[in-house]
Amino acid sequence: MALSAMPGDPELEARGRLVRSLSGLRDMLPGSFVERRRKCGKPNCRCADGQPEHLHTQFLLSVLSEGKLRTFHIPAELAAQARRQVELHKRFQQLAAAICRINLRRLVRHKQHNQGREEG
Repeated sequence: MALSAMPGDPELEARGRLVRSLSGLRDMLPGSFVERRRKCGKPNCRCADGQPEHLHTQFLLSVLSEGKLRTFHIPAELAAQARRQVELHKRFQQLAAAICRINLRRLVRHKQHNQGREEG
């Protein structure tokens, strides 16, 4: 049985706004964006001395896929885009959690309402 809705129900309106905002997240990427600095291994490179300002920047995307951690190298020219896409996924997770909280509150209220009718 579907949960009944009252016209102008603020929770349903909020949930609708949240669901509609999901369409802006279609380019999201899961995982963590990692930026690290490291030596390249070439003995004559500026990074060989190990000084932090001489190290090369490396961009990575770490993703848990099918139970295994996978790491993807991200070229510098795509780093800003990949970082934004990972942030979109975090936003998606926040929106999904908010939608689920609304749905749970509605289910609990519906259950309590039905129990009250059965007792009466």
